[in-house]
Amino acid sequence: MSAHPPSSLVHPSPKVLLTGFEAFGGASINPSWQAAQALHGRQIARHLVVAAQLPTAFGTSLGVLSALLAQHQPALVICVGQAGGRAAIGLERVAINLNDAPLADNAGAQPIDTPVVTGAPAAYFSSLPVKAMRAVLQREGIAVEVSQTAGTFVCNHVFFGLMHALATRRALRHTRGGFVHVPWLPEQGTPSMALDEMVRGLSLAVRCALLTGPDATLAAGATH
Repeated sequence: MSAHPPSSLVHPSPKVLLTGFEAFGGASINPSWQAAQALHGRQIARHLVVAAQLPTAFGTSLGVLSALLAQHQPALVICVGQAGGRAAIGLERVAINLNDAPLADNAGAQPIDTPVVTGAPAAYFSSLPVKAMRAVLQREGIAVEVSQTAGTFVCNHVFFGLMHALATRRALRHTRGGFVHVPWLPEQGTPSMALDEMVRGLSLAVRCALLTGPDATLAAGATH
């Protein structure tokens, strides 16, 4: 008799979906994708990390994200974006239902004062334990902050779209999700953070999110 169970009885590891963005604004790199990609294929707290790149484009980015959610049915989703000018990893707390682009996206679109999802709530809170994640990264000496704004460009667009999907799609009702910003890489300017520090911080954040309940003051949901 075979020592291994039939393939039909082998259950695949639950998944963590990490997304990063393609470069934009004339840049040749985007550290959000580099950091997410570095964790692709790793096992964290018995979950398999799957990394995928999103286009830096309104609308299109949410279509790609929607397909990824349907394909992987992840237990946890963390979308990662670049925040030039920030000196720390930013754990985003709230996504707002607003597109107000300060520059054109990679498809040439620049929506001003439009909703991400028509008829959806004004905002969603992250369902990640952002304060617990901050404490873990601080103990490891990684620069980190809880941020109250993800801006109004494609990062917030994706963050809101993700949280709306988690709130409205029955198949994702047990999935936790949120958004993390990373600084520039040293070669992009200052302030900055080394890539290996970003990767370490993101790995710790994923582990904390998988093993920690919700923050006492935060609940996944919306405010009108």
